[in-house]
Amino acid sequence: MEVYKFGGASVKGAEAVKHVAQILAKEHGPKVLVFSAMGKTTNALETLLNAFFRQEANRAELFKALMADHIGIFQALFEPETQRYVLVQRLLKEKFEQLYQRLLEAAVLPYDQAYDSIVSYGERLSTLLIVNYLQEKGLPVEALDAADLIRTDSRYRDAGVLWEPTIRQIRASVLPLLERGTWVVTQGFIGGDGQGRTTTLGREGSDYSAAILAHSIDACQVTIWKDVPGVLNADPKYFANTCKLAHISYNDATELAYFGASVIHPKTIKPLQNKHIPLYVRSFVQPDEPGTWVGLDNVAYAAVPSYIFKPNQILLSVYPKDFSFIEEIGLAHIFELLARHGLKVNMMQNSALSFSLCLDATKGSFPDLLSALSSDFDCVYNEGVDLVTIRHYTPEVIGQVVNGRTVLLEQRTRHTVQLVVENRRISQ
Repeated sequence: MEVYKFGGASVKGAEAVKHVAQILAKEHGPKVLVFSAMGKTTNALETLLNAFFRQEANRAELFKALMADHIGIFQALFEPETQRYVLVQRLLKEKFEQLYQRLLEAAVLPYDQAYDSIVSYGERLSTLLIVNYLQEKGLPVEALDAADLIRTDSRYRDAGVLWEPTIRQIRASVLPLLERGTWVVTQGFIGGDGQGRTTTLGREGSDYSAAILAHSIDACQVTIWKDVPGVLNADPKYFANTCKLAHISYNDATELAYFGASVIHPKTIKPLQNKHIPLYVRSFVQPDEPGTWVGLDNVAYAAVPSYIFKPNQILLSVYPKDFSFIEEIGLAHIFELLARHGLKVNMMQNSALSFSLCLDATKGSFPDLLSALSSDFDCVYNEGVDLVTIRHYTPEVIGQVVNGRTVLLEQRTRHTVQLVVENRRISQ
């Protein structure tokens, strides 16, 4: 049994869906197929939700645009006036009517609950079109709603998986279909709480959905289909001369994802590692290429330096005004303020008299954080700095990355170094 996950780029339009069907037509053996929303649908649904929440004048136009996009894909996938065309047309109309009603009700719900209710329609619209197209092409697929499979708590927008009921439900629903030769199609990103409400697992959480399903059914492997040839050792937007990694360990994949590598969702690896299920990252553009294998940590492989670059950071250092030590009570207060103002910490370091943090300038309200800290701490900060994380670093690699820039903060472990440096485009 295998689990395949296709991201938004791989199903962004009718031609992309047809290409996925061509890939699947060459495959054999029982499969679970996990699909994301099409293209930028999640972003469009976020904008639409906010427009309804704020009663913006353009909300009806935004809704019509989203509907027109999906109708256009539908019309390009199915032959007009056939039985399948009429069926999918009706189902699509019903889904958008349901979405519009949910949007009207959203303003009376807590925002995060409304978010999960609305944004999850991206995956549901995607799977509605895809499963019908795959059936039309003769593939043995059946759809199951992920909200009925993955049980979560009610922490909307970042729900925690309740593993025991999830495993029971997935095994009871999915295994009988697979055993009789039916492939299961379901949504990534989506779960359901004990009250029958839809939850989501966090942005880009479809990889995690695939891992949950694979863990639950004891899959032999998971394949994530991307628009890249595999896991690269750096983002080509920032680094020249990148290379594909043929194999990385579970631990390396976890660390790279945690530090911000965008190819694999950070929560994906552990459910697979616990059952020694290998993960493949492959290109849907070049489906015959092997991609990258993520697997056992004790397999010999070349530890190629890997780079993660985060621009537009803020380096903040706080000092107690009374010259007391930075102790647990003070740290707890600082972290409470960070959470309250929505700031994400990408690196931290403390001494007896100071605590330094590298923060993402695109998240939360830094001015409000400064104001809240000012009663107890003196604050010094640098804006517009870069955070570079290097996995499997060497002194030569560090020198190439720093390239004469001032290092404002450095932190090293045996395998990873993080550097906060002055802003300048890196060349390799």
